Parts: sequence; structure tokens; C-alpha cells
Amino acid sequence: EDGDFDAKAKVIEGVDAALPILISLKPDVLIVTGDHSTPAGLKSHSWHPVPTLLWSPGTTCRDECQCFGETEAIKGALGHFPATDLMPLALAHARRLQKFGA
Repeated sequence: EDGDFDAKAKVIEGVDAALPILISLKPDVLIVTGDHSTPAGLKSHSWHPVPTLLWSPGTTCRDECQCFGETEAIKGALGHFPATDLMPLALAHARRLQKFGA
């Protein structure tokens, strides 16, 4: 939240580097997101949507996103959704729900 774009990018690159390791563990679902949006230019929490990556072999839809960020994520298969829907989506993709939405 200090506006240090380079430091923020370095942390995100660290997550990028860890993804192959995490995927090799064969999780049912992998989610990459944040608890709030904090654009470097604002140096504060904001009202912007939080990008969310949801990966689950065999259940996720491929989309046209080529990178991970606020602008790109809104074009993805998940679109814009309330954060309260994330856990039901994760459980559904993990095939842990008998019926989605019930």
C-alpha cells in the first residue's frame, strides 16, 4: 500500500514462479486472488474488482486472458462476481457439492 510498483511486481513474479510447484501437488482447485484491490497509483485500498484466477483440471473454462491483473481478469471466464461466491465456486470446481446453488 506504499505505492512501490516495483516491489509489488516482484512479489507477483514470486507467485508466478511458485505456480508450477503448486500445480505439481495436483490440487483439486487452485485460486490466486487478493483480499482487496490496492492499485500502486492510489497507495490505498480501492473499490476496484480484485483479479481472481481459478484453476481446476477438467472443470474450468478456458478464456482469452493472457496475463493476470485487474484489467485482464474482468474479461475472463469468471467475469465480475461478489467475493461471497468464491468459496461456492471453489467447492463446485472441486466437485465437493452435490448440486451447485442448492
